Amino acid sequence: MGVFAMRLPDVGEGIAEAELTEWHVKPGDIVREDDILGAVMTDKAAVEVPSAVAGKVLELGGEIGEMMAIGSVLIRIEVDGDGNESADAAAAEKPTKPAATKPADPQEAEAAPEPEEKPAPELAAPAPAAKKPGHRLPRPEGAKPLAAPSVRARARSEGVDLRHVPGSGPGGRISHEDLDSWIASGGIQQGSVKRGRNTGVEEIRVIGMRRKIAEKMALSKRQIPHITIVEEVEMGALEDLRAALNKKHEGERPKLTLLPFLMRAIVEAVREQPGLNARFDDEAGVIHRHGGVHIGVATQTPQGLNVPVVHHAEAGSLWDNAGELARLAETAREGSIKREELSGGTITITSLGALGAIATTPIINHPEVAIVGVNKMQIRPVWDGQQFQPRKMMNISCSFDHRVVDGWDAAVFVQKLKTLLESPAMLFVEG
Repeated sequence: MGVFAMRLPDVGEGIAEAELTEWHVKPGDIVREDDILGAVMTDKAAVEVPSAVAGKVLELGGEIGEMMAIGSVLIRIEVDGDGNESADAAAAEKPTKPAATKPADPQEAEAAPEPEEKPAPELAAPAPAAKKPGHRLPRPEGAKPLAAPSVRARARSEGVDLRHVPGSGPGGRISHEDLDSWIASGGIQQGSVKRGRNTGVEEIRVIGMRRKIAEKMALSKRQIPHITIVEEVEMGALEDLRAALNKKHEGERPKLTLLPFLMRAIVEAVREQPGLNARFDDEAGVIHRHGGVHIGVATQTPQGLNVPVVHHAEAGSLWDNAGELARLAETAREGSIKREELSGGTITITSLGALGAIATTPIINHPEVAIVGVNKMQIRPVWDGQQFQPRKMMNISCSFDHRVVDGWDAAVFVQKLKTLLESPAMLFVEG
């Protein structure tokens, strides 16, 4: 028997470190080659890490939420044969890891000058993924489930709706074991929900995708002075056109939602105002105006908010963009979207669909300079000069980086979008 020290592989070009977000194994588990050991988070996406060997898990190399350098020891596995690491080498490398990320506690630090010296047997150490008592609260029935991509893929193959599967992890996260129990029970909810006062307090570490979202939002609000313009748009003509096109091409082409039309309108609007299809490098003081219109579409996923990018929307037809958007949204929700598909946006659309309010204040996706928000569509009374008429109306909320976009230009852009959406035939007129 030997020890195989598996190191954190290179998970993307230029990535020096990644955040450890999940463990799927614990010391003592038997793993096979290619079994998923855990997942790490890069600056854009979660990446699952498969095992390079078969054997017994001896030691986990880090804790959930820890930033790990590429090439550092991720896990040690007991294998048949000699392995790739001697016991002396393992002992020599081990003390450097815990000190890197342990939360600072001045009092404890002074009282315990040598925290790395731990004589306890390594195999007795609790796995980082082990749940802390009191930190588990069930996910409400029907709420969006939290689960690793591999769990979701398996649930789909088994025909299981994860919304009904109770999870034993933090925030009700569903593990493979939870899925096993659900299937073994025949899909019957175990236990019953107790009514009454709930005095529990759930402690949730902001890690992984949520931490990236938090950092991104804070950066955008800190760096960018936003101005937001809200305009009311009559959508009757566009909705009639959309319904007619979907009926004509039913079953032959991707179903058209509002978004491909809005993407087309943005392409036309930035043709006249290229300054809004841009990224602002505020450190260098340079605006990069792009010829290609790369439209990010904010998408809610079980892992949090993602922004897949439809690259070169200016070169695609309505159906091309609709198909690409559907594909990206699906892979984002599955957690299998690629980093490059989340990068390079030059302008963003954010939409809450039917859940949207009358107006919103979209946050610009840094370092872009503009974002278009879609609000709820509804029938409203509109004065036609003689009487009120029922009209299908929708507000659009557009935010701009006021450092590089003047209010006048922002207003012209919004009015152009309104004109195109209210007269959709103009979306297809050249010149």
